[in-house]
Amino acid sequence: MGTPQSMILPHTYEAGDPYYIGDVYEESQVRLRLSTASSNDEPKSTPYLHYIDLLTDNGWPQLRYLADWMRVTTAPPKWRFLSRQDMHERATRVNITLLEFHTDLNTRHDIMTTEHLASLLPNLSVDGKDVAARLFVVEDLSRDVVEMLGSHLDVDPMFFRGHISDYTWYNIRDPWIELPEMDMVLRAKSYFHIRYPHTRYFRHPKSYARARLETGGFNVLRRVNRDGNWIPGVDIPSSDVGMVRSSMSFWVQPQITGVVNAILLVDPLITEGFPLWGGYNDFVPCPSMADSPPQRPARGSTFENCIYWLQQLSSNEVQSIAQDPRILLQKPLCIVCSEWLTIVRYADTRLSQLEWEIEDPHLRYRHEDLSVTLEKIHSWRRRFPIYKTLVSEALTKVVRRHKFAHATENSLLVLEKDFEMIQAKLTDLHERAERIMSVVTAVMSIEESKKALQQNRSLARLTYLAVTFVPLSFVSSFFSMTDDVTKLSRTYWVYFTVAIPVTLLALVVVRFSDLVVEVCRRVLRVFRKQG
Repeated sequence: MGTPQSMILPHTYEAGDPYYIGDVYEESQVRLRLSTASSNDEPKSTPYLHYIDLLTDNGWPQLRYLADWMRVTTAPPKWRFLSRQDMHERATRVNITLLEFHTDLNTRHDIMTTEHLASLLPNLSVDGKDVAARLFVVEDLSRDVVEMLGSHLDVDPMFFRGHISDYTWYNIRDPWIELPEMDMVLRAKSYFHIRYPHTRYFRHPKSYARARLETGGFNVLRRVNRDGNWIPGVDIPSSDVGMVRSSMSFWVQPQITGVVNAILLVDPLITEGFPLWGGYNDFVPCPSMADSPPQRPARGSTFENCIYWLQQLSSNEVQSIAQDPRILLQKPLCIVCSEWLTIVRYADTRLSQLEWEIEDPHLRYRHEDLSVTLEKIHSWRRRFPIYKTLVSEALTKVVRRHKFAHATENSLLVLEKDFEMIQAKLTDLHERAERIMSVVTAVMSIEESKKALQQNRSLARLTYLAVTFVPLSFVSSFFSMTDDVTKLSRTYWVYFTVAIPVTLLALVVVRFSDLVVEVCRRVLRVFRKQG
């Protein structure tokens, strides 16, 4: 899988400054130093990479990051942490299943090496005889997979570009920026990108650390973000839930060649930890007791789950692929929808627990104040707008998209109601988080007022003590001047003549101290100007 250093994730403390590869306003250092391909075993013939370089210099600057990704063989900021052996292993990594959909059966071809892929692609016939469609299901990406599929099927490079990273916000120097495209442009494209969160449960911090190490071994950039909403008395101490910003991408060859050729990109599986709540249920009703239970393999990666459901397509669905290739995306999109339903239920659960913390201080960790609860709520307030944007994009750009390639129908509309319900629920949760935030702020203000009142009472007690002891202190000091008080009769008037003006002066200074300071500042300014 690679050396521990090669597992370092970009944009972490261990990785350091990511701009050593050059920012967006500079020429790519990766292209300058690796264009000869002598250090990363780049194949001698790379027409697709050269094609991307040409587009980068002629109107598509954001493809520069894809070109750098292919040269580094993974996220470009990881370049300095990879040895030649690591880069070669990543560049030649292949995990592809080719599904061929015939009128009467579906066949599966597993491709695990670049040699197998290179020998298979030229032998795919155009007419395909009785083949209705071919779908390449790809787990993770690599330089050789992008090069071979891209050049053989003439794939739009922006399809691969949109799948290799997981950023949700950017700095103004970032070379990995992805600018939004006009809807007019998107309607002419024959691919989709669907982003969604995948949740994993970790029993202890070491399990989470191992999961982060796993994601560091992916070629595509994926990161596990800790939730941190641990509830005492409910969760196992130090356990946590991680959320991965995952992606699924679907492309269809726009030209009708007799056979529908398509590509489905999915993310690798994080084996560490557990699917939250055991994972989602199947997409079909439970079979009757009179029927034998379905024989299906144990649920594994998104890759295997997609293949399983795609192999369940009926003959009628296979025959309809020519009219709407999006039938091939329907079941994978059900997986995405199920992941969204899981995150919605999880967010609802955590917000309910935070409401309990407000009502019952004993539920808080070590009886801490509400500032920790406030931080937890703020993390959800930050996530909800991102989630709502991702669901909105899935609705408008995928599910409701009318024109797509050569399709005359839209088989994804059956999922429109599900995504609308998810969108509405996320809106409700966002508003609920805002209300909880207001309640927490109000409760904290009340608690602070109570503390201030308590402090005032303490100060009042000190005032009483001062009123009591100051006269006594004065009397004791006055009579301690001499043993014979009668001898002080001549100095009484001197004492009060000096003490009273000094006391009045001190009171005036305290009362008008701000004014005195301001006058002094003005005098100093005058002297400085004159000097």
